[in-house]
Amino acid sequence: MIIDDADRVPAVRQLRLVVEAEDYDAAVAFFRDALGLPEQAAFSGADDAQVVILDAGRATLEIADPAQKRMIDEVEVGRQVAPKLRVAFEVDDSRAATRRLVSAGATEIAPPTVTPWQSLNARLDAPAGLQITLFEQLRGAGPGDPAGAGEREE
Repeated sequence: MIIDDADRVPAVRQLRLVVEAEDYDAAVAFFRDALGLPEQAAFSGADDAQVVILDAGRATLEIADPAQKRMIDEVEVGRQVAPKLRVAFEVDDSRAATRRLVSAGATEIAPPTVTPWQSLNARLDAPAGLQITLFEQLRGAGPGDPAGAGEREE
């Protein structure tokens, strides 16, 4: 089937996750300074309004049905803990990143655990009310595998 240019849906250029943080400074220090997300821009406005845009690398949107979400929780944590939204970050060293982020204020939910999809995943409660997964690709796991098909990049 040939799609005429006039019928094409515009491509998404960027995924931006906007998070409201009651303790803005603590959240910025955690995600920018401890996790290491580079600052792209920062803006301030009336009434002391502040926003910082951090570069988190390549973004994907992982959509899981309830059964898959439960399975991921069981593998990573051993029980159901995740809210409807969880943010996952690929890191080079899950163990070191977990230690660094716990010392920066995160609460460890589950330590780095080898998953069936050959990644090393840790689960943390982070500032701004976010639950995060840190994942490290282990040798033999292919990059770019779809997360919904076993959450390989996590």
